[in-house]
Amino acid sequence: MRLISAYLIGLIFGVGIAVSGMMNPAKVLNFFDFAGSWDPSLIFVMAGGLVVATLGYRFVLPRPAPLLGERFMLPQTRAIDARLIGGSAVFGIGWGLSGFCPGGALPALGTGKLDVYVFVAAVVAGILLAKMLNRIGSRPAALSKA
Repeated sequence: MRLISAYLIGLIFGVGIAVSGMMNPAKVLNFFDFAGSWDPSLIFVMAGGLVVATLGYRFVLPRPAPLLGERFMLPQTRAIDARLIGGSAVFGIGWGLSGFCPGGALPALGTGKLDVYVFVAAVVAGILLAKMLNRIGSRPAALSKA
């Protein structure tokens, strides 16, 4: 049942991304072009997502557990630290340069365009690099022999 629901949720998300035009990097980049051909439609896509998420948090989180899971997977901290700011900056720079966000790029893989595959490969490489750096940073310092 979990696999079927994950498939359906992904399908609905992908259709929403396609219908809203967010698979088209030119449309996304035009949102950032305030001095040129600015396209404000992305604001409405973001607002729609915010409304759905707000309702979801309001009505779902009071439950003891999700329908198809053992517990809710929520952030354990509200701290704004260098990792959060750095990750947000890298995400925003990548989005602004490519016109793709990871959520919009996955449904766009179905277009078969090379730039989408290059972007997704770069995202995967970035995730692997971040995990590697996280592992290196979390290793205990070697004890020096005196």
